[in-house]
Parts: sequence; C-alpha cells; structure tokens
Amino acid sequence: MTTAIIGTGLMGAATAQRLHDAQQDIIAWNRHAERARQQLGEHVEVIDSLAEAVARADTLLLFLSDAAAIDATLFSLPEGALRDKVIIQMGTIAPAESRDFLSRATALGGDWLESPVLGSIPEARAGTLLLMVGATAAQFERHRPLLALLGKPRLIGPVGKAAAVKLAMNQLIAGLTASFALSLNFVLAEGADVEQFMEILRDSALYAPTFDKKLDKMLTSNYDNPNFPLKHLDKDVRLFLRAAGEHALNTAMLEGVEKILQQGLAAGRGGQDYSALRESI
Repeated sequence: MTTAIIGTGLMGAATAQRLHDAQQDIIAWNRHAERARQQLGEHVEVIDSLAEAVARADTLLLFLSDAAAIDATLFSLPEGALRDKVIIQMGTIAPAESRDFLSRATALGGDWLESPVLGSIPEARAGTLLLMVGATAAQFERHRPLLALLGKPRLIGPVGKAAAVKLAMNQLIAGLTASFALSLNFVLAEGADVEQFMEILRDSALYAPTFDKKLDKMLTSNYDNPNFPLKHLDKDVRLFLRAAGEHALNTAMLEGVEKILQQGLAAGRGGQDYSALRESI
C-alpha cells in the first residue's frame, strides 16, 4: 500500500520522515517540489505532478494549509482521480468545511475521513502525536494501523466532530499563550523575580507545561525555527471565531487575542513561533 503525503510543510515533512522510518511505502507532493526535495532528501520520492502522486497512492494524507488549498488542489483533479482513494485530512479546518469535503469526496468515489493532530514536529518525528479522528467506526478500525504509526488515534465521532475538537484545542493554545505572556510581561515590568514567579506557578493549579516550553523564547525574544508559526495560529483563531459565532458564543476574549495576533502579523512576525505574540503585548 502506498501513502502519499500531500503538502510537505512543517508537519507534512515530519510525518513523511516518520512513516519512512516505519518502513512504509511513501511518496510526497508539494506545490514547490524542489523545496520538498530539500526537506526530505533521498528518503522520500517527491512527485512533481499531483495527478501522478494521487494515481500512484492508495491513501492520501492531506497537510494543506486550509480549506481553500484543499479545494484548489484535490478537487481540481480530473474526473475519476479520487475514485477508491482513501483521503485523510490532517490539517486544521472548520467542521462545516470538513463535512462539505466529505460529501464532495464521497460523490467522487473517495473515502474521506479527518484526523487533525495535537503536537508538533518533535512529536510527529517520534510518533507521539495525539490524533483526533472523525470517521465511522469501520473507517477508524480500517485505518487505525496507519494512524497508530503517528501516535495515539482516538475516534471522536463522525466527520466534523474531530475538526471541532481540534479548533477547541488551538483556541486554548492562543488563550493560554496570550495570558502567560501578559503575566510574564507584567512581572518583568514590575521588576519582580521571574524564577520565583515560575516556581509558584509550577506548584499551582494554574500551571500548563506550555509555559515552560515558551519561557526561554519569550525572555530572549528569539522566535526563530518555529514548530507552529504565528500566522498559522492566527488562521486557526479566525476559524474558531467564525465557527463559534454560528453557536452565538461570546468570543470577546478571543477577539482581543486575535487583535494581538494581527499586530504581530503587521510587524512581520508571521513566520516566527507563535509565542512572538508576547512582543505585541
């Protein structure tokens, strides 16, 4: 069975490497083929043509930036290209978008399910991602062996449910990081001891491990080599705001965080680690 990685950005490339190390038959496609070859080296064959990559593969793992990218690539293929293909969407898109793709892929003879992940490049390479799967029970059991190579798959429910849980998780990333950055900046501005602040925080119910993961970046203002860029977090926050609005939820808090993210983008920090939002605060 051949698996095609469609989109070799940060997570796509790391997943391709993980599956290669697990001795899976892997090929890859990326809009910028040469960039993908530089990322993957000789380990994974990069196919120049999307149509050829899809034709050669049994399973497609989608690591595309958003729903628009999925629509412009996968659903622009010639008629019949998706027939009998297993399509596993692993990026972050809105629940309604995933359900729409399910309907369209099924009409084209494809087998669509979603499996967005929690974790980043280190977890992808180590095979310790948390995978939230939106599928039928039969689909989940059928594709669990492949997904288990990437981490811990959990069936959330039908397509759209996993996308919702993933957005809820990424909203927490934004909220936790912004709150921690605000507190850290306040401690620094008052001249209080940062390590004492952290020791108390670590011993409290308020602590989240992400605080220590981002502390050094924030203290040194070094946001290079991101596992999750600020621009991607901003995209996910805007997706959450739109989806939450459909349920009449009060999103005033997150709207404030989104303004901070927009300030970071305007300052040219979109490609930096998302903890760079501290600079806007």
